Amino acid sequence: MHAGMSYKLGEFLFWTRRNILWLLILGIVPTALYQVFGFTCLAVPFTIIGLIGTATVFIITFRNQETYNRAWEARQIWGAIISASRSWVIMCRDFLDDADKSHDLIYRHLAWLTALRYQLRTSRNWETADKVYNKEYKRNYSIPETEIPFEKELKKYISQAELNLISTANNRATQLMGLQSKALKKLRHEGHLDEFRFLDMHGALRDFSDHQGRSERIKNFPYPRQYVTINGLFVKLFCILLPFGLLEEFDNLNAKTTGFMQGYMVWLVIPFSVLISWVFTSLEQVGESTENPFEGSANDVPISQMSRTVETDIREMLGEDVLPSPFPTPKNIIL
Repeated sequence: MHAGMSYKLGEFLFWTRRNILWLLILGIVPTALYQVFGFTCLAVPFTIIGLIGTATVFIITFRNQETYNRAWEARQIWGAIISASRSWVIMCRDFLDDADKSHDLIYRHLAWLTALRYQLRTSRNWETADKVYNKEYKRNYSIPETEIPFEKELKKYISQAELNLISTANNRATQLMGLQSKALKKLRHEGHLDEFRFLDMHGALRDFSDHQGRSERIKNFPYPRQYVTINGLFVKLFCILLPFGLLEEFDNLNAKTTGFMQGYMVWLVIPFSVLISWVFTSLEQVGESTENPFEGSANDVPISQMSRTVETDIREMLGEDVLPSPFPTPKNIIL
């Protein structure tokens, strides 16, 4: 997540510079053929381009709205996880008279948070973080889950025996939730929890499991590929045809122009077609970057920092003095 005032224009131009290059080529070729070699038959009625552009605007708007909704839902889920985590600590601390058993439940929950964020950072085939322009921009920041080994991180919270137990599981966060449920059952059996407190805490586990499932749904179900495909096709078709639609429009301006530009107005097709097309391709790229809110891009929901923040809050509530440091935020990118 970018936490500054805005991306700098230079950053945005660098991120989209490959689009600008091929749009420039698309503008130069038909303009040169029309103006230099006299291929006036290349001109396409602008009405056709306008109709295609209108359809393209609708499909881009739809996609960007839906991808924003995915990102916002992910942020709401993790906001709920953070709030519920604080409540969980209060219950563990105040419902149990045994500080050690309370500590185990709380730290196992921190392990669950850690396992969940590591799972959500794993890549999927449809994600775009490995596209060239995204990989280049990733040099500006670091992703904690790719730099810190999973086992090393989990050793802070659970025993080696529990770590060995979950290390081979496909869904380690779910296994940790299962261990948490077993621990509550044992506490109830030993008489450390009465029936009402046991049910209250077990209800909290159900909420955490629900939040995990909602996060996994966003992670494992991509934005529908048919919409991605048609969006890309419409944008490319519009960008290819736009210079052909502008040729005659700018050529007609020669009759109204005097001075050194008279007879050369067609050359303005190049900068204006690039500018208009760049707006469309940039909107498509922005929508694409918002599509997968857990993939490790600069526009992700900052689940790493959110986990670190709630861990700090939890350990302060436990009266600990040594607290974890926030993850660094170079270029105002928070992950």
